[in-house]
Amino acid sequence: MDFRLTPEQEALKKEFENFFREEMKRTPPLGAENIYDNDEAWDFHCYIAGKLGEKGWISRPWPKAYGGQEASILEQLLFSQVKAYHRAPGIDIQGVCMLAPTLLASGNEEQKQQHLPPIAHGETMWCQGWSEPNAGSDLASLKTRAVRNGDYYIINGQKTWTSGAHRAQWCFMLARTDPEQPRHRGLSFFLVDMSSPGIELRPVKALNGTHMFNEMYFDDVKVPRENMVGEENRGWYVSLMTMNFERSSIGFMAEAKRNLEELVEYCKETKRNGKPLSEQPLVRSLLSQLTIEVEVGLALSYKVAWLQQKGEAFIMPAAVTACSGKVYGSELGQRLAYAGSRILGLYGQVKAGSKWAPLKGRFESSYQECVSLNMGGGTSEIQRNVIALRGLELPR
Repeated sequence: MDFRLTPEQEALKKEFENFFREEMKRTPPLGAENIYDNDEAWDFHCYIAGKLGEKGWISRPWPKAYGGQEASILEQLLFSQVKAYHRAPGIDIQGVCMLAPTLLASGNEEQKQQHLPPIAHGETMWCQGWSEPNAGSDLASLKTRAVRNGDYYIINGQKTWTSGAHRAQWCFMLARTDPEQPRHRGLSFFLVDMSSPGIELRPVKALNGTHMFNEMYFDDVKVPRENMVGEENRGWYVSLMTMNFERSSIGFMAEAKRNLEELVEYCKETKRNGKPLSEQPLVRSLLSQLTIEVEVGLALSYKVAWLQQKGEAFIMPAAVTACSGKVYGSELGQRLAYAGSRILGLYGQVKAGSKWAPLKGRFESSYQECVSLNMGGGTSEIQRNVIALRGLELPR
């Protein structure tokens, strides 16, 4: 593949750069990364979402019939790369990157007309009701029940690790509609209004005290029949479409590049024992290795987009390569967090907000959060199984 951008793509990337560089000057004092935990960060997220909606950038890859521009996958990659590099909020990952493509593929016209415009305008935020206490990577073993009662389904059960549920207006979820059928064959896909009676949320705090995850309890929650996406008991296949659109890894790579660049500058400017950190052999070795790994990651992300853009015959290679990108990107994020904390030493334990916190305490936070990177969105073990079975065609 040719990694050079066309003049049109260069101009588009510059437009994205100019927008995010200017808007990120409004970033709240504590940053904009923890949008679910911090009210100021959440308000900034909603502000950026509105700006992106005005420009039509949220729905750029969508069909024109639903307000999109039918932008190419590579163009969307450029947008995601620039956004992640600037650590910009404004994109509701669950709604934009997961639910919207699913509705476009599997939703009926009424569902598309009801939900896609508010997502495109940055007006509604979603959460994903997938994992349960005993059903994470093995999602098909979930227990939450949905029982048909006239024009409604009555849902009872529990979800966990639900990111941003306390901020979201809507939830898309899987529930078991036929317990007699084996595993994935008895599941259905629902759209649930979070203001529905019977939904209880309990926060699950992270190691650093931030509130991103939640437990969700459903106690006789009524969901209208028209809120089912696809056919009854066929929700597993709808959810596979959702997960296929979740596998982009450019955000991992672009954010890692920005974090690494700032760490390198810190090492050039900071002296220890009379010499800049950047002159210490161990530090130089760590930084050089991470620089190579970041560039490899960016190349891998571009390869995924290139394969997807090549067409239908390349869908399976793209899907397998995307799994490789997920494994590589999440584990790169962990290696960078550990290396940064090691280089910063005891100062790397100082939290954001303190004048003694180097790099605004970013590595202190990432060190505690990064343990989940190779679990969320599909564990590295599951991703490697997919690569082995579908990519390398190895036996089970």
